[in-house]
Amino acid sequence: MAINWFPGHMRTARKKAEETLANVDVVIEVLDARCPAASVNPMIEEMRLARERPALKIINKIDMAEEKVTAEWLSFFNAQPSTKAIAISCKKVGDSSKVLPAARALAPHRDGPLKRLRVMMMGVPNVGKSTLINALMNSRTAPVGDEPAVTKLVSRYNLPDGTWLFDTPGLMWPKIELESDGFMLAASNLIGTNSYINEEVATFLADVLLAKYPEALATRYAFDVSEMDGPAIIEAIALKRGFKAKGGAIDYEKASVTLLNDYRSGILGRVSLETPASRSTSLRAAALEGSSSDRAAGVD
Repeated sequence: MAINWFPGHMRTARKKAEETLANVDVVIEVLDARCPAASVNPMIEEMRLARERPALKIINKIDMAEEKVTAEWLSFFNAQPSTKAIAISCKKVGDSSKVLPAARALAPHRDGPLKRLRVMMMGVPNVGKSTLINALMNSRTAPVGDEPAVTKLVSRYNLPDGTWLFDTPGLMWPKIELESDGFMLAASNLIGTNSYINEEVATFLADVLLAKYPEALATRYAFDVSEMDGPAIIEAIALKRGFKAKGGAIDYEKASVTLLNDYRSGILGRVSLETPASRSTSLRAAALEGSSSDRAAGVD
């Protein structure tokens, strides 16, 4: 199942962001440390490259991802042109102080009160932009919610050091090319719940956890996972917790939501859904699949 979510207000937000970008020095894109590449919005990349603006990639929520894998992602993004990447947990006191110095380094010409730094905060929904802005402001100014699409309008904030910060709504793009990206975004609660089926996303997540973190599943749910696949994990959670639907049938929906919530809350421990290596493998597979489809359709 392909997952896509592009509500109407995002078209308007994209247009407004494109207009504002003309007066911005640096684009700050906030990413989720559990799935950094999947949470990169290609639409944002397209807009900033068209304006020739440098990017500061903020890998956020590092307390929820593997430290070693986050280091690999930092190297990955820092190798890209006109790009700087830093890793933080915006809920950790002091981490936000890394952001503005990194942004200023990308725009050294903006160095005084008459040339104040102007940055635009962007990213997919629910990735932590508003929490980061509140940390930078030292106040609860931006609306925060544990669901996608809380911010609806482009807002400007005057930061204590004189920086102008433009905050944009969480932006998705019209079509998610990699199916696995859609599943990672959905599992991480970065996309609207009306765009996916919990059981399908939880099954994807269970398969990833079985491959990378089987001990986390075994510890959390107290059953042997060695002979299981994704669907079996969902069923086992339901049986272990006694989740029953009407008529006594197994409640797969409730078990799926349980697994998703345990992952999202960090109860399963530090989880990285993708690495630069796995990303490269997925892109190669998608390219081969596309080539095969083109040949089958007679496209040169």
